[in-house]
Amino acid sequence: MLERYRALGLTPVVAVELEFYLFDRLADADGRPQPTLNASDGRRNASTQVYSIDDLDENAGFIDAVARACQAQRIPADTAVAEYAPGQFEINLKHRADALAACDDALLLKRAIKAVALQQGHQASFMAKPLAGQAGSGLHLHVSLLDREGRNLFASTADAPADALRHAIGGLQASARDNLLLFAPHANSYRRFVANAFVPLNQSWGFNNRTVAMRVPHSDAANTRVEHRIAGADANPYLVAAAVLAGILDGIEQQLDPGPPVTGNAYEQFPVQTPHWREAIDDFLGSDFAARWYGEPFRHIYGQQKRREMADFQALVPDLDYAWYLRTV
Repeated sequence: MLERYRALGLTPVVAVELEFYLFDRLADADGRPQPTLNASDGRRNASTQVYSIDDLDENAGFIDAVARACQAQRIPADTAVAEYAPGQFEINLKHRADALAACDDALLLKRAIKAVALQQGHQASFMAKPLAGQAGSGLHLHVSLLDREGRNLFASTADAPADALRHAIGGLQASARDNLLLFAPHANSYRRFVANAFVPLNQSWGFNNRTVAMRVPHSDAANTRVEHRIAGADANPYLVAAAVLAGILDGIEQQLDPGPPVTGNAYEQFPVQTPHWREAIDDFLGSDFAARWYGEPFRHIYGQQKRREMADFQALVPDLDYAWYLRTV
């Protein structure tokens, strides 16, 4: 994918955001993960305090240890925030004009987070939806695009978005269904797609709007970028980046129109789409877009592997089946 960009004299600038949960290594009485104990009072946090400074203070030992590990490994980690559920956090990475290195950063950061958690008697999870009724964890990819002179082709304002920005978003919209299996690769991935949880349930876009799939964050004009919000934290960052870059370039080449940006709550303005694993597999295996951008061998092997995983998953008998049906049917 990067070779295609280089042939056109274009350089993607990429940054990865990863959300994750920090759990106690001791499961609850039902065998499910539970938040860690608060350092101040020994109780488990059961409340939701998005962007809470207190939650960061309570977990300062863990976050500081991750920061030291990143510094030692030259992982360009930037900021940490408390997210929308007890024990959920996000650590951001600085942007790079080397998309492959940006994906390396994401993989190294995940390993550092997991290793530090184990050292401190915890467990870090990047499952897309580890807890029912709580927020899922996403992988958000920020992308801008430089020309040969180093100018950002997306540079613009909300009042007058650049054509390159609009066409790029149009390409991301048009390819979203074809690429969903790359953004949501596992059975658990699809439990994340629920309404009013800041998870995209359509292909909408907008400026500084967290209810849309393709968000243009607030910035000065020169630093305009797209934040792609569909992928889960369980996705492969290299495949997510390849899919996003393919959609962007396809949209620019075809000059696709994304329609007007959304203002307000996108959940209330568009039909809710609740994707399923089987449909995503079928869509990918039948996708002309995937064959054209990734090659037929990859489309076939990846799609068939996911079909096999789905068959293995469906062959299992979960505890819920016993609870619902063992004595009642």
